[in-house]
Amino acid sequence: MSVSSKVYLTECPRDAMQGIKEWIPTELKINYLNSLLTCGFDTLDFGSFVSPKAIPQMQDTASVLEKLDESSTKLLAIVANERGAAEAASHDRITFLGYPFSISETFQMRNTNATIEESLKRVEQLDTICAQQNKSLVLYLSMGFGNPYGDSWSPDLVAEWTERLSKLFNISRLSLSDTIGAAEPQLVKEVFSTVVSSFPNMTVSAHLHTLRENVQALTAAAYEGGGRYFEGALKGYGGCPMAKDDLTGNMPTELMLDWFHEKGIETGVDSAAFSQALVTSSTVFH
Repeated sequence: MSVSSKVYLTECPRDAMQGIKEWIPTELKINYLNSLLTCGFDTLDFGSFVSPKAIPQMQDTASVLEKLDESSTKLLAIVANERGAAEAASHDRITFLGYPFSISETFQMRNTNATIEESLKRVEQLDTICAQQNKSLVLYLSMGFGNPYGDSWSPDLVAEWTERLSKLFNISRLSLSDTIGAAEPQLVKEVFSTVVSSFPNMTVSAHLHTLRENVQALTAAAYEGGGRYFEGALKGYGGCPMAKDDLTGNMPTELMLDWFHEKGIETGVDSAAFSQALVTSSTVFH
């Protein structure tokens, strides 16, 4: 494997924090996010502009944003509707607006209180706002590796939705999301091989939830399938509170980094700054 190989990492503290019921003080969030901004990540999924009733932990996202330090790391915020998108797009610091688009009808209703067809209309609104405000649209293809509800799923269905969405909207990045930690390595490799080869001009990212012992095998599978964008969270915190009651955590960033370093793959992440951020994370996650 070539030393010149490079991957691009998105750190997801928003995903890590959103399911924590105990309130995390705004100053702690700011301090933690600022430590992450020194690490050299490509993107920081830092917060969301959604209903406080749905995700109470993220209701201070705008206040947090005001106190974030300058950094070359791009900022991404999750939105669930036109109102949230308009609010997020009003902030110059934010580069990406992310929307969770599910190919499972059941999960789309649980996560955004909208059907898939209603979600297509929302994405159209978001696409328009991004164009007007010079933002980039990221779609999370939720339940991209199967679902627990019995809704139909196949790698071909993932490819069909990718093609449909890419024709309808100006998508900057498509994040293939294993929302419940269902994917086996061979399936991850198959899905990435299918999507990456079929859509060579689209940025395709791996947003996987899993147990710690599966992290490096899944990282290898996505990489071998052509994935070069990876998303994780320090120590594997987080998961989607809308998917099911027992959360399956994010890919622990430190374990992904270990695999990339072992294979001689460049990540752009500063080891010393990352080590300090790991220490700082203990002030947020107990």
